[in-house]
Amino acid sequence: MTQEIPSLYGSLVFNDKVMRNKLPKDMYKALRKTIENGTHLELDVANSVAVAMKEWAVENGATHFTHWFQPMTGFTAEKHDSFIIPVGEGEVIMDFSGKELVKGEPDASSFPSGGLRATFEARGYTAWDPTSPAFIKDGTLYIPTAFCSYGGQALDKKTPLLRSMEALSNSAVKMLKLLGNEMVTRVSTTVGPEQEYFLVDKAMYQMRKDLVFCGRTLFGAPSPKGQEMEDHYFGALKPRVTDYMHDLDIELWKLGIPAKTKHNEVAPAQHELAPVFDTSNVAVDHNQLTMEIMKKVAEKHNMVCLLHEKPFVGINGSGKHNNWSMITSDGVNLLDPGSTPAQNIQFLVFLMAVIKAVDDYADLMRVAASGAGNDHRLGANEAPPAIVSIFLGEELTGVLESIENDTYFPNHEKVQMDIGAHVLPHFFKDNTDRNRTSPFAFTGNKFEFRMLGSSASVSDPNVVLNTAVAEALDQFYQELEGTKPEEMEHAVHELIKRAIKKHKKVVFNGNGYTDEWIKEATQERGLYNFVSTPACLPQLIVEKNVELFTKHQVFSKEELTSRYEIKLENYVKTLAIEARTMEEMLTKDLLPSISEYTGVIASNASAKKAFMSSISTAAEEALVQQLTDAYNELTDGVASLKELTEKADAAGDMQKTAETYHDEVLAKMNELAAIANTAEALIPDEYLPYPTYDHLLFF
Repeated sequence: MTQEIPSLYGSLVFNDKVMRNKLPKDMYKALRKTIENGTHLELDVANSVAVAMKEWAVENGATHFTHWFQPMTGFTAEKHDSFIIPVGEGEVIMDFSGKELVKGEPDASSFPSGGLRATFEARGYTAWDPTSPAFIKDGTLYIPTAFCSYGGQALDKKTPLLRSMEALSNSAVKMLKLLGNEMVTRVSTTVGPEQEYFLVDKAMYQMRKDLVFCGRTLFGAPSPKGQEMEDHYFGALKPRVTDYMHDLDIELWKLGIPAKTKHNEVAPAQHELAPVFDTSNVAVDHNQLTMEIMKKVAEKHNMVCLLHEKPFVGINGSGKHNNWSMITSDGVNLLDPGSTPAQNIQFLVFLMAVIKAVDDYADLMRVAASGAGNDHRLGANEAPPAIVSIFLGEELTGVLESIENDTYFPNHEKVQMDIGAHVLPHFFKDNTDRNRTSPFAFTGNKFEFRMLGSSASVSDPNVVLNTAVAEALDQFYQELEGTKPEEMEHAVHELIKRAIKKHKKVVFNGNGYTDEWIKEATQERGLYNFVSTPACLPQLIVEKNVELFTKHQVFSKEELTSRYEIKLENYVKTLAIEARTMEEMLTKDLLPSISEYTGVIASNASAKKAFMSSISTAAEEALVQQLTDAYNELTDGVASLKELTEKADAAGDMQKTAETYHDEVLAKMNELAAIANTAEALIPDEYLPYPTYDHLLFF
């Protein structure tokens, strides 16, 4: 099998090798020019590509094609059409035109639009994205596309991402040329999204309505063992999990998804997959596919893959680390400090642009990581806090401080590690540590945005990053424009000096989990601390952020407002489903179990008394009282939860509805969960109609 991997990898992808073999030389060159430089694609090239793509797809067993797109549901969408064309007398041919490749017309009326168009305005368009390769899955040719309304407004996650990539490239190329790099033609952003997930047994999953409907458990008594022994992280993989991971790798590799790393995560039943870096929009496409295939492969192994950010209370939830960098057309990583970062002008300009961008638009960074599921993680001691800050490490922080204070910073030589055992090989210490508490950490030659939730599309954070950095570079360019080449080094030094003084408040290398940091960040540094999704979402449409996106033509004001409405509505719908599910599980599952077991205990106590009147039944009576109290509290609580849900729904204004769901409905759900957990811990498993945490996590 190992020898087959190179030929297996990308075997279902219409990649560069296939295009080179299938396309006429002039058409191949034209397509490569579009992919590499973002130039317009002519129809004759599209026709040629369509013929080659169809031939290749049919050779590999495909009978249909679909324009695969990413509407604002957070998932992907597809409509399948066959290649067959009737030619009379009961015969068909297999055909596919450039027109069919370039444009599709799905019904847009049932996708979220946030008011961009009325329901009766159903027409929508999908447009081929030639920068992301087509692939074959389940006998269908998948063509990655953008999705827009009849009026041209973006209705998807891909279109703003492509716009933001172009905006950053334009700003970065302009800056590089100013700094003397005349050879660069394009700058691409690259992303490597690490993906955390849980695996649970399928039969157990199907017995829990909360997992089925909500993706997370709404209540559950803690297992006797959790993650406190710290033995699961990087631990030996169980055979069932090993088999799953092996099959997952194979399916991902066939689609050209560079799955690289796999291991157990911190929580029991939790795991992680990490890919190699790719250009941003390809990485986003790949991550959407990865999440889909994770679930499909799990089904084949009679397991279910949970991508919710917090499936179980009391143990770590799942995130998705967005490793982001910038690469020039000649292969230079603009965030690579080199051996002497203090003297690397190009690196320092781009590093400072990122710091400025994150400080100026930290509120947008928080919005990009928002969501009902992720609210359970942010700020808990398992994920970064809701406060956006940057970790740079001692060396880079020292470099910036020396520039700010006009002091000499010695170039640090690499430190050889000596850990006291001569048999071990020598290796060198990295120039930065790893800070797991930092939301946005520099990790050698990239930044790792660690706030994201595991189920989210990585499009949103990269749209924000690309656009904010483009804006920072534009402002730097304006300050440096007109500077003579011989004066550029001094001008850059002064620019960085001014920028450090203004933006160093966002740099923090300490422990982000402490109360002291929260106080310092909010009271002394003036950083944002949005503790919930309803609290941060209005920032999406404040004037400075609307101005940012409209200036760089990433979003129109209407597109931005629509996303605010969609995110609010999604939050409300998520909590409404969770509230209804909790009501049903308590009413139909837990309360009957409490009643039945209470009756058994009371009956046993009566039997003991009947057998010998002097026998004490104090223990049974105390347990009956506990269970009865819990039963009454839960019954009253379910009624209160219904009232609060109705109150939230009647708030009228969607922002107010979302706030009421967070402040009152979710608070009541947490209160009921605590009571339910106490009661569940008193009841033997055989009286419960659903599996408990210990079974889900360890059995």
